[in-house]
Amino acid sequence: MNHIIQVKNLSKSYTRDNFEIPVLHNLSLNVEEGEFMALMGPSGSGKTTLLNLIAGIDKPTSGQITIAGTDIASLGESALAKWRSSNIGFIFQFYNLIPVLTAFENAELPLLLTNLSKKERKEHVEAALKLVGLEDRMKHYPKQLSGGQEQRVAIARAIVTDPIIIVADEPTGDLDRASAEEVLTLLDRLNREFNKTILMVTHDPYAAGKAKISRHLEKGDLV
Repeated sequence: MNHIIQVKNLSKSYTRDNFEIPVLHNLSLNVEEGEFMALMGPSGSGKTTLLNLIAGIDKPTSGQITIAGTDIASLGESALAKWRSSNIGFIFQFYNLIPVLTAFENAELPLLLTNLSKKERKEHVEAALKLVGLEDRMKHYPKQLSGGQEQRVAIARAIVTDPIIIVADEPTGDLDRASAEEVLTLLDRLNREFNKTILMVTHDPYAAGKAKISRHLEKGDLV
């Protein structure tokens, strides 16, 4: 088995007002390349913390996280930022689009950190927006788009660098059922046709049912 994600003996605690608050406890998890995994569990169970650690947004208190052969827990801040920009695509619940930028400009943002020419960036962005079905909305601003269309712009932004892993934190949590269905269908297509490894945090059993496998967190432990 080709485990693209290997999490071993992972623990994470936060310090608040001199109190240590444990979030994850000695957790281990393997994810195969091309997997579509849903992470479920009640609020406060550590789902988003685990997602952020795997994505290199946060660092563990102890334990090991190996992504495609790289021990990311041992990387310094600048090396981790560079690794993250080329390997991870992020999709958030509330889209995190910049209101004064068009759909094209929002999707282009991750490419501004690369060495691609303006022409190459344009080709990448147009391909990503076409894939999410928004080639006719490139010049629209977020306020001119529906919630579902905004999330599809966010997905275009997530895939524009051709990352090896897509992490999605409640990607349908702010959408109506029809828009959520569009987003879930798009994630399924990215997984099946483009072999993207997807980790999705969700409270929604329907959304989790679209994944190939579900794992449940309870108070910082996988159950």
